[in-house]
Amino acid sequence: MRRRKRNSPELSPSGFSRRDFLKGAGVAVSTGLLSPEAGAAAPQHPPGVLGPDAVPITLQINGKAHSLTVEPRVTLLDALRNHLDLTGAKKVCDRGVCGACTVIMDGHPVYACNVLAIEAEGHRIETIEGLGTAAHLHPVMTAFVNHDAQQCGFCTPGFVVACKAFLDKHPNPTREEVEHGLGGNLCRCGTYAGVREAVLEAAKTMKGGRANG
Repeated sequence: MRRRKRNSPELSPSGFSRRDFLKGAGVAVSTGLLSPEAGAAAPQHPPGVLGPDAVPITLQINGKAHSLTVEPRVTLLDALRNHLDLTGAKKVCDRGVCGACTVIMDGHPVYACNVLAIEAEGHRIETIEGLGTAAHLHPVMTAFVNHDAQQCGFCTPGFVVACKAFLDKHPNPTREEVEHGLGGNLCRCGTYAGVREAVLEAAKTMKGGRANG
């Protein structure tokens, strides 16, 4: 019978092979995981859901009070869409980058995905639903249609809201001011030229509006 060399990788000088070691280690690990008595005590979790409970809040949206109950981690965007069925603000990037979820809070445009619903309590919130209806479009909405400033539509509600907030503070904007003022909203379809023209037209039709080329 041929004897295995001592320097073989399968056999240590003591005669204990790596295969034997791995077998023993596997049994030890499995025993420790499956049988708490053999090792450290397994962590004990209390029954039920972990974390803070939902709390009642009231949001002032488009001039109306809305009472709802949400967990503290729920964003304003999710509260609008999932709890109040106000789905105009779109959930696209969900990271405060694209602007598709823009709403107006106390006169300032904000990303609804970056605001917690409980933080919005006590503030005045305007969404795309509060700006106009199919029968009575807001001047910004009409201008968007006139200049074909929408394609797939995902960014459109956020752009319209952002444009309205911009014109509230800059009723007589220049083209450069429009471009700079709407830098927080992105359009994957590339309708920026139409959006800028729409804002300039809306400025003419809104009270006190006078566009400068």
